[in-house]
Amino acid sequence: MTATDLPVHERITTARRWGMLAAGTGAQASSSVMVHGPAFLIPVLHTEAGLPLAQAGLVASAPLAGIMVALLAWGAVVDRRGERFALLSGLGLAAAGGLVATQTTGLVPLAGALFVAGVGGAATNSASGRVVVGWFPPERRGLAMGIRQTAQPLGVGLAAATMAVVAQRYGVAAALWIPTAATLVALVVVALVVLDPPRPPAAERADAPNPYRADRYLARIHGVSVLLVVPQFVVWTFALTWMVTDLGWSVGAAGAAWWPAPRSPGPSPASAPGGCPTSSAPGCDHCGGSRSSPP
Repeated sequence: MTATDLPVHERITTARRWGMLAAGTGAQASSSVMVHGPAFLIPVLHTEAGLPLAQAGLVASAPLAGIMVALLAWGAVVDRRGERFALLSGLGLAAAGGLVATQTTGLVPLAGALFVAGVGGAATNSASGRVVVGWFPPERRGLAMGIRQTAQPLGVGLAAATMAVVAQRYGVAAALWIPTAATLVALVVVALVVLDPPRPPAAERADAPNPYRADRYLARIHGVSVLLVVPQFVVWTFALTWMVTDLGWSVGAAGAAWWPAPRSPGPSPASAPGGCPTSSAPGCDHCGGSRSSPP
């Protein structure tokens, strides 16, 4: 039996599989630090740099705007060029945006650099999960995706515990080195560890039905996820500022209190009934199985 005759999850060693899970989780976590970290600079931008709260919020939201405009495009890149290419390109772009942000002080250039960093960070949302479900067998996918879903709260928690304190003591530019360094480390790890999972032949993929047209199950999941995300992002963007400016907490105490607060929005695809939501037909690019109909 040749290697290509084996099931996908048996073509690599167990250590390599878990290594790719760690790399994907680290990539997503570094992206979360880059995208959500600027929110924890708002107290310093507002109270020490003298920016109105609206302008400080604009700077903090710039990387989130980058994710919003780029997420679908990165999905297309993953489809055409593969997960490894998307992760390396996205992390490289995010690191480049972070490097520029550390060297600029003007409001518009800073927001622009963070926007570019957010555009790059969006790649990890599209690609890191597919690496996990592509290399793990169905009976391990739920655990693997659960571990991968910890990346966002870990990244946001790291940003909360470090960036506000560093910004207060050494300045905003110094604080922005934290997400920049995180993305550079993740870039190196992905380059060393991650492989594209094999895919079914193109003709086989073309025959697979669109899971969104079968029923409204996925639409309901996405709709509920949006309802969860909106208040969550509002709270974690301005809660640290509220603790510091209105409650009189120190930046360090507010960041420490914020560490356990973030939660990953929305359900994991692998935790939905039937597993990966794109697995509506045999030969699914992700799972190679079929999803049961919702009750």
